[in-house]
Amino acid sequence: MHIPFISIEDVDAKLSWSDVADAIYAGHQNAKARLGDLALERGEQSMLNRAAWIDGLGLALKSVTIYPSNAQRTPPMPTIEAVVVLFDDETGAIKALIDGQLVTKWKTAGDSVLGARLLARKNAKCLLVVGSGIVAASLVDAYREVFPELETIKIWSRNLENAKALADHKNCEVATDLAVALGEADIVTSATMARSPVILGEWVQAGTHVDLIGAFRLDMREADDELLRKGRLFVDSRETTIHDIGELAIPLADGVISESDVLADYYDFAQSKDVGRKTDDEITVFKNGGGAHLDLMVANLIYEKWSA
Repeated sequence: MHIPFISIEDVDAKLSWSDVADAIYAGHQNAKARLGDLALERGEQSMLNRAAWIDGLGLALKSVTIYPSNAQRTPPMPTIEAVVVLFDDETGAIKALIDGQLVTKWKTAGDSVLGARLLARKNAKCLLVVGSGIVAASLVDAYREVFPELETIKIWSRNLENAKALADHKNCEVATDLAVALGEADIVTSATMARSPVILGEWVQAGTHVDLIGAFRLDMREADDELLRKGRLFVDSRETTIHDIGELAIPLADGVISESDVLADYYDFAQSKDVGRKTDDEITVFKNGGGAHLDLMVANLIYEKWSA
């Protein structure tokens, strides 16, 4: 049996952010995913393995290696390598090996724009992207497609030169004052490596939707306690965000918020349309935590596009 390897070049141009958001939303209408994680470390090098099984949809195993010193090799090598193994739900047979970079790219921003589609005001005109890396570039494209009425997209970064380069490449504006930019934005999407908050609640105006992506470890967060107190909180998955990522785990441990303050995840949205934004004046805060079940949903979409 020939098992295909699906690369970025094979499928990237066939995908759209709306398709990915639809696939993630539809995936949550199936049975709840069973998840499993295994992490191995050797000094600064690590290997992460995440698995998901959704009845009716299939199984996926995502394996990632992280070798930071590869950047100093001659010639430089990628610091992160990943592959997703997609299995058939009925037979357990391997359907495909998929480039992990392809899955991660579309899953990460697709996850966020689905959250914004469910929670942001429909008349949003100004988007602020906090960060200027690879994920930030995908976010500009994703939000521009899913929110075609946006009139202004601004980019803020601690590295002003990076912000200017990304803004020039994506035909956006550069924000030099984060406080001012947050006060003007209808949607804020943040993809930084911040260990301490950069988005302060006092700067965020009523009606804003805040999309938090960057924090993925217990010692990381992007938003301060005030924003979490004044906003209505939502997550993509309770299982992967509440206790495993500092964005929520730290304020939970400090008594700033409680688990009941997390109002819904995607499984709740799939069951009811009444759990999202209630008024145009409220602040909604969405934590994008990812998870192997989202990798599975997106990998299935990639496989369908490749097969077609």
